[in-house]
Amino acid sequence: MTGLEVTRETLLAARDVDTNAARGTRAPPMRPSGYLLLTLPLIVFLVGFYVYPVADMLARGVHPEGWSLAPFAEVLQDESFWRVMQITLEISVTVTIACLLLGYPLAYWLARLPPARANLLLILVLIPFWTSILVRSYAWMALLERHGIINNMLLWLHALPRPAKLLNTRFSVCLAMTHVLLPFMVLPIFANLRGLDWRLVRAAESLGSRPFASFRQITLPLSRPGIAAGVTVVFTLAVGFYITPVLVGASSDVMISVLISDRVGQLQWPQASAMAAILLALVLFVTVLLGRAIRGRRLAAGAP
Repeated sequence: MTGLEVTRETLLAARDVDTNAARGTRAPPMRPSGYLLLTLPLIVFLVGFYVYPVADMLARGVHPEGWSLAPFAEVLQDESFWRVMQITLEISVTVTIACLLLGYPLAYWLARLPPARANLLLILVLIPFWTSILVRSYAWMALLERHGIINNMLLWLHALPRPAKLLNTRFSVCLAMTHVLLPFMVLPIFANLRGLDWRLVRAAESLGSRPFASFRQITLPLSRPGIAAGVTVVFTLAVGFYITPVLVGASSDVMISVLISDRVGQLQWPQASAMAAILLALVLFVTVLLGRAIRGRRLAAGAP
């Protein structure tokens, strides 16, 4: 036996010993009770700081003076509540669509970049999280006011004969809310697109598929879970927005959070709790609806 063969036999034997040792020292799988103990602090935190406050809020709406649904009936018969709810839904849907139209191309572009460059540019998307929503709302007030930067620039360019009313309009509310909520749309879609197998797209294009057809038939269907997650998060946050609509919005475009705050300020706790419960039910309904839609599309496509 030559020296080369001896060395090869020695290396194979050492590898087998290491493999057997690793198999023998592998930790046994954790029992379900072990996972429960690990998540117990989180469960206690959620119950104490989320479940209990929500349950207490719901309870205030059903037993202000004994168990009764009178506050819900009073809220549902209030025309101002339905008008405010309509305004809230219109603004929330508009902001969600705007975030989707702006966020999907950005997420798609970031997902196609090399990882190092994409992570560097992703920091720019996360920068708004480092600034208070209140500060960003005041910044939009400075930009959109009658003698603000945007109006002065338009007047300097002779695009307007006189300053336009940009602040305290529904446009200003949608614009400022889109700026705040855009990262919440970009991040889920980016995470979903980052995990796609782009070899499918290259294979389709190598077989003669046009880029737009490949996007429509491959990329877009596979990115629907990310779209659903982004739409759900943005819509949920938009429905409950408070600071931005108050600062940059008009008095005629009152959102449901402002109405609830007004009822709390008037010490009308049962009505405020009933409105909050209806808002919570609406958000849960939209979340379940989007989840079922995505699940149905996956089953139709044969995905697990």
